[in-house]
Amino acid sequence: MGKKRIVKKSGSESEGKYRKGGKTIKRKLDTGTLYVHATYNNTKVAFADIKGNIITSSSAGSLGFKGAKKGTPFAAAKVGELIGEQVYAMGARDIKVSVKGVGSGRESSIRGFVSKGLSIVKIVDVTPVPHNGPRPKKPRRV
Repeated sequence: MGKKRIVKKSGSESEGKYRKGGKTIKRKLDTGTLYVHATYNNTKVAFADIKGNIITSSSAGSLGFKGAKKGTPFAAAKVGELIGEQVYAMGARDIKVSVKGVGSGRESSIRGFVSKGLSIVKIVDVTPVPHNGPRPKKPRRV
């Protein structure tokens, strides 16, 4: 009673398998900046050129991790490896890293990125730190 499946026969063996990571990039770069945004629920990694234009990006959710698994160090390492492969194919070797957030994927995403043969020049932590913040509400009178 459900939907009918239509099976197409063709010569390719890779039907039904999806390639993770989007399109291939054909740019050549020498250096760039890796932005890591690690929250408790997800890890996002983006690579930008010197001007700040994002070249490629990915997250744990886009790789197929769901729910609480998105915030794990393993998922972050997989995201770092994926971006590392793409950046290595572009020819960039010296990378600056900017890390933001307090999630568990901070270090593991960088380790996955470096495992692809890229060298890191500088790591900067840009996590926003509150300094006193706004004025608190007055106590409630009953």
